[in-house]
Amino acid sequence: MTMLPFLTACKDSAPETLLELCLKYVVDNLDTICSVDPFSNDYKLKEGLALPSEICEKILQVYQQGGHVLDDRFVNIFENPHTTRLQRVNLRNSSITDDGLCSLLKHKLIELDIANCSNITEGSLVHINESGDNLLSLIIGSSVHLLPDTLFPENSRVEDGENASVYYKRGYILRTPNLRRLAIRNFIVDGEKMYFPLLLCPLHNLTYLDLSGCFDLGDLSYLSELKNLVCLILYNVQRLQDAIGSLCKLQNLRHLDISQSKEKHGMFRNENQTLAMLVESLPYLVSLDISGTNLAGTGVAECSPASKNENEASVAKTDIPGLSCRVLNPFEFLGLYGTHHEACRRHDIPAKMVSGDASESQILVAAAAYIERPDVLQKVLNDLYHLFRYETCQNINYALNVVLEAMDRHLTEKHIQISGSATLFYIVKGKEKNLFGVKEKRRIICTLINGMSAHKGDDTMMRNGCLTLFQFKIPDDVLFDYERLVHILLHIVSEMEQGGFVQRIGIYLLNSLACQVDGIQKQLLGDLGAINQMLTLIEDRLARKVFDDALEVAWSTMWNVTDETAVNCQRFLDGRGMEFFLGCLSTFPDKEELLRNMMGLLGNVAEVKSLRHRLMTSQFVSVFAELLDSCSDGIEVSYNAAGVLSHMASDGPAAWILKSPKREDVLRRMVAAIERWELHTERNINYRSFEPILYLAKIYHTPECQHWAVWALANLTEVYPTRYCSLVEAEGGLVILEEIIANEKPYECIKQLAAMVITQCRLYREKKTLDTDASLDG
Repeated sequence: MTMLPFLTACKDSAPETLLELCLKYVVDNLDTICSVDPFSNDYKLKEGLALPSEICEKILQVYQQGGHVLDDRFVNIFENPHTTRLQRVNLRNSSITDDGLCSLLKHKLIELDIANCSNITEGSLVHINESGDNLLSLIIGSSVHLLPDTLFPENSRVEDGENASVYYKRGYILRTPNLRRLAIRNFIVDGEKMYFPLLLCPLHNLTYLDLSGCFDLGDLSYLSELKNLVCLILYNVQRLQDAIGSLCKLQNLRHLDISQSKEKHGMFRNENQTLAMLVESLPYLVSLDISGTNLAGTGVAECSPASKNENEASVAKTDIPGLSCRVLNPFEFLGLYGTHHEACRRHDIPAKMVSGDASESQILVAAAAYIERPDVLQKVLNDLYHLFRYETCQNINYALNVVLEAMDRHLTEKHIQISGSATLFYIVKGKEKNLFGVKEKRRIICTLINGMSAHKGDDTMMRNGCLTLFQFKIPDDVLFDYERLVHILLHIVSEMEQGGFVQRIGIYLLNSLACQVDGIQKQLLGDLGAINQMLTLIEDRLARKVFDDALEVAWSTMWNVTDETAVNCQRFLDGRGMEFFLGCLSTFPDKEELLRNMMGLLGNVAEVKSLRHRLMTSQFVSVFAELLDSCSDGIEVSYNAAGVLSHMASDGPAAWILKSPKREDVLRRMVAAIERWELHTERNINYRSFEPILYLAKIYHTPECQHWAVWALANLTEVYPTRYCSLVEAEGGLVILEEIIANEKPYECIKQLAAMVITQCRLYREKKTLDTDASLDG
């Protein structure tokens, strides 16, 4: 199958180029090239900088692809055509106004796309006409108010004299004499028969004209003045029956589209004869779209001579009677999607590529052909979704790029985002996902985040997006767009139905993000409100006395977010976190995983010296001491309780301001708990650093703190030597342990555990050396 042009460039799975990486950095950090005008607050290119057109156009493209809103403030960067240069500008779906467009038109553009720019008005028409000599391509598209609604003021229909508008008097609407390509979609002019002739006839150099959905175009006889026209798109144009004669006169046409999305508008009289007349009159036609019409007939085959050569007696046939003259000269493309009597499912179709729903090939061709038509595209994407869900798709890369292109072009179309994201789920879930390169992964993720950001209130879109993102490696694959994703997930947690599936999957994804990122990203999570959102969720569950996995994961998320991040620990305490801890402890006393997560979090809080005094209450310490005897989740709850108490005791006897429970009683109880633990116990914990544990290992004034710390190191290096022996050495742990052995203050049990850790690390290092030598010898 021949690839359509816009898809062929998307197959490259090579790493991003240095230019692409630099451009992404620039658009995310505009202060690298811009300053901000103190009066207008607009961006301005810094003094002394000058950018070529290749860079300027890429900046516009990357800025929009990254989910940023392209507005007047941003495009003011290109206000000076002497220091910036633009030729081809795509403003599709932007919020730019007439003022912003006026700045860009100073560049003498050759291509301009303002489709779905709803803030552009007739005021911009003056500026386009002033700079129109260079313009070769103009895509106005839908939802744009650039063109006047009428030629005559005050609803007058007098076509000469004082009532005529300036457009009629001067003889043109668009002054773009060299324009080759024009697209105006869904533009309605009611009852002014001279409007479209006045708009189009002066554009003598047009080769491509798209009038999809426009009304009222009349009989189209005026198009005969466009002698260079080779491509005409009349999708969803009504009453084309009366224009067939005019279309037959456009003998230079190579591409003709008269398809319809509504059945009642696709009915033609004498359909077989009408199609035959049209095709026979247009000898250079290579592409024809009659989707949604009855022009393909009922499917009764008709025969036609295979050749005018009398020596050949063979006969060729087609299942589409009106196309019998093209049996030996098949079309490059024939649009049959949604035709009456399911023409796309017939056997003898005189075309190399066909759009339809009868096969994978037809569906992919249809998706590419109708990429600009959201109403049809939604149906095609549904077909593609069913293909992936129930069958096997052979051309994964092509399908992926079709879906991404559709979602990128129609960001505001909710149903396209939903259908597209559902299909993406099956694509990235498949076995081919490991073949996607960094560039492809990032485009998929960025497209998903754009769609989710645009449709935050839709449960289905949020569900599809989260499920698809879960198929990637979290957090590595999403770090490039980390902040935007966090914003979306926090919105899901706070705004979606409490306890609903979308909220639950959102919080799972947020927890996965928090689990393996570094301190900067953990702090960012807190800055964006993660701690407060988790506490709000917990408060809701406590008020309703409802235990669910969202409650459990909320505590896990805060455990991860507070890890070695003091500011987030403070946010937890300031947000009534300890109150909610006690509430959960009394309301859900038998939930082991919940208790483990809560105590893990409190372990992080206890590591922060400046916050420990806030835990020093009789109520809190009594609870921690009671939990030393817990068998919940193996040793984890008891272990974390001992860790909290060890840090609190490490500040010395003077900091223990409580009369009850007494410090020596708590420490005695803690040692008894440690001695009960089995040293070979497997753990459900992940340390990125041993700094807090090694800190406790140096607390000689309270050997009980050292006991907990050294037992933790002995357990982790015994059970997980590959993961933790190197970490002990890298952070200077062996020196600290040797000092413990040499010091008289630690009791004998602590020294034995310290020696075990040193031995484990030595054995691991020797084994690693042997393995390395063996691999070199091999």
